Amino acid sequence: MLDSATSHDKINTQVSGFVLEDVPHLSDYIPELPTYPDPLQDNPFYSVVKQYYVNLDDTVAQQIVVHKNSPRGTHFRRAGPAEKVYFDSEEVYACVVTCGGLCPGLNTVIREIVCGLYHMYGVHRVLGIEGGYRGFYSRNTVPLTPKVVNDIHKRGGTILGTSYGGHDTSKIVDSIQDRGINQVYILGGYGTQQEAAMIFEEIRRRGLKVSVVGIPKTIDNDIPVIDKSIGFDTAVEEAQRAINSAHVEAESNENGIGVVKLMGRCSGFIAMYATLASRDVDCCLIPESPFYLEGPGGLLEFIEKRLKEQGHMVIVIAEGAGQEHLSGSPSIISKQDASADNLLEDVGLWLSQKIKDHFAKSQKMAINLKYIDPTYMIRAIPSNASDNVYCTLLAQSAVHGAMAGYTGFTVGPVNGRNCYIPFHLINDGLKRVVITDRMWARLLASTHQPSFLNAPDIQGQYEERVENQSSD
Repeated sequence: MLDSATSHDKINTQVSGFVLEDVPHLSDYIPELPTYPDPLQDNPFYSVVKQYYVNLDDTVAQQIVVHKNSPRGTHFRRAGPAEKVYFDSEEVYACVVTCGGLCPGLNTVIREIVCGLYHMYGVHRVLGIEGGYRGFYSRNTVPLTPKVVNDIHKRGGTILGTSYGGHDTSKIVDSIQDRGINQVYILGGYGTQQEAAMIFEEIRRRGLKVSVVGIPKTIDNDIPVIDKSIGFDTAVEEAQRAINSAHVEAESNENGIGVVKLMGRCSGFIAMYATLASRDVDCCLIPESPFYLEGPGGLLEFIEKRLKEQGHMVIVIAEGAGQEHLSGSPSIISKQDASADNLLEDVGLWLSQKIKDHFAKSQKMAINLKYIDPTYMIRAIPSNASDNVYCTLLAQSAVHGAMAGYTGFTVGPVNGRNCYIPFHLINDGLKRVVITDRMWARLLASTHQPSFLNAPDIQGQYEERVENQSSD
């Protein structure tokens, strides 16, 4: 069996040479906890499945492509039901909360957590916390049953409501303790998972038998370690509709230009994948790849060239791209939203105006530019089929982990297998597009756009990436 660890970060080096980034367990700080047979063994839906239980020694490798003589690297505990659980079904009082911005799939996860607890484990007490973290201490709650959540996956948004901020760790844990809640399911992005880790640490400090489980939610897909977060597939699919509209507008007008701004504050995954899926984009601009406007090899020169070649073009820009060009604006420096993120100026509007000004000044050709911002249309739609299936797998894995006594973790897929990832890794910086990877090369090949970077800049980013990988 896997070795236990005494530190908060359960990092175990195995005899076979890999490092297990294990997650905390209730038994780490509460001695002599009783165990119970997993109710799934008597469940007619699951008892027929052979080898249904996950072996305690099963792990998932973070890196699957390695040199044959390299170390086996980091592994995570595989998600799934365990033969022994640490909660009696009748004692479980679970709660679900959604935090941060809207994202396709939130209602599906809520539904599957509730139905999973009810139908797999016979848990009949599930509470919805309304309005994000502040709902814990403002007493806004709603009982959740399979009947209540039956059709919510067909709707966008979240039936529980959401908000930024409102995180008071002590008050939240006081509420959890006062209500007798012993399983907490938290749906949110990067900031929300950081706050979930704080809740877990306070619960452990108080010695409470409460499992805290994070479920990664962000259409930006910027949560590290995991393959993708919920809502990303839906966001890419919906973004294609906006790109198609921009393409139709551009193609239908002489020297037509369609500019589409997509979400991606620090990470350009939506813009990159929507561009690759669409094949109608001539230029994709993301935060990870700086660009410049004026001069030889600049964006404006490229636009002129593309218009002369084909008479129209489509530009996709992520909301966080090119912010260095707008850094002199006081609104970017001084304003923050409730999540403490700097409010970004609309780079799509800025770029559109720069393009218009350039062609008006040069008088080389008349252009017809249309600007499309589908941000809130994308965030608010229901999840598509792919995300619905993915949300179901995440929700059920979260329930299995909590019932097995694990806590202080986020559930997510690594190389296609759901596993339990400790909060400290999820909160260790944002995942970003690596522009020295093949995926970005595929995009450049698809759009035929220049990189807008000098060769030394690209080489420097590659060397920095190799250095970081060797130090891991």
